[in-house]
Amino acid sequence: MARERRSGGSDGSELGRFLRARRARVTPADVGLPQGPGLRRTPGLRREELATLAGVSIDYYTRLERGKETNPSPSVVDALATALLLAGEEHEHLRDLAARAARSNATEPPTVPSRTVARGVELLLESMRPCPAHVVSRTMELLAWNPGGLRLMAGMEDWPAGQRNVVRYVFLHPAARALFDDWENQIRGCVARLRTLAGTDPAAPDLTGLVDELLLKSPDFARLWEQYDVKGNTSGRKTFHHPQVGEVTFGYQVMELEGARGHRLVAYHAEPGTPEYDAMLLLDATATRETSKGATLETSP
Repeated sequence: MARERRSGGSDGSELGRFLRARRARVTPADVGLPQGPGLRRTPGLRREELATLAGVSIDYYTRLERGKETNPSPSVVDALATALLLAGEEHEHLRDLAARAARSNATEPPTVPSRTVARGVELLLESMRPCPAHVVSRTMELLAWNPGGLRLMAGMEDWPAGQRNVVRYVFLHPAARALFDDWENQIRGCVARLRTLAGTDPAAPDLTGLVDELLLKSPDFARLWEQYDVKGNTSGRKTFHHPQVGEVTFGYQVMELEGARGHRLVAYHAEPGTPEYDAMLLLDATATRETSKGATLETSP
C-alpha cells in the first residue's frame, strides 16, 4: 500500500507504528527532560529517551518499534504507556496491540463481519422517530436507519446502499464539509475508530478495502491515518448546517449492540417543543421514506 499501506503488516509492526506515532507526539519538556543543545532531528522523544523513561534497554525498545520483538510483558507495556503519557483508550489500545503481537505466530483467519441487523433493532429504529437514528458496522457502514437517520447526512441517500459508509461520506461526499460545524473533529473521530480496529484486526477485508480507497482519494485521511490517534467520542452534541432544516444542534448517544459484534446504534435527541425537535420532525416528515432494509415506501404526510 502507498505511504504506510493499509492497516496491514504484521502485528508486531502495527505495535511499532503506534509506538513511533505516540513517541513523536511527546516532547522532552512534557516528561521533564532537558531539551539539550542543538537542533533535534527527531520530532518528540528520541528512542533512547523513551527507553530510559520506561526502564528498558535501547536495543529492546528498538526491536519493539521495528516489529522484531513481539512479546513485551504487561509491566513493560504499562511502563511504556506511562512514559508516553497514555491514558484511557490509548493505554488500552497499546495493551491490545501487545497482546495481538504476542499471538502473531498463530494463524488466525480474517474476521468476516456480519451485516445482518436483527428485526427487533429495525423496530426500535422505527419507534425512535422522529429522533434520527441508524446502525453502523465496525467500519461505519450504514446498515439500518430510520428516515431522519439517513437524511441527516445530506446527500447520503443519493448514494447506492452498498456505498453508504459514514467514513467514506465525511471524507468524500461534497456536502459533508459544509454539513458538519466541526468537520475536522468529525473526521478525526472517524479515523480513530478505524485505527483502533486496525490494531486488533489488521487483515480484515472490510477494513483494508475502505482504508485503501480513502488513502488513495483523500489527502486529509492519509494525514490523519499516519498520526495514529485512537480516541473517540460516544456522546455529546453535534451542530449541523443542513440544507433542509438549517443550522441545528442535536445531542447524540452511541450504544454498542449486544449479540451483533461491532454494530453500534447512533441516535440523536432533542427536547420536545424546541426548535431542534421541530427540525427532527421536518427531517422525518418526507414524502417517501426508506426502511431499514433500504426499500422505498410511500408514507402519509
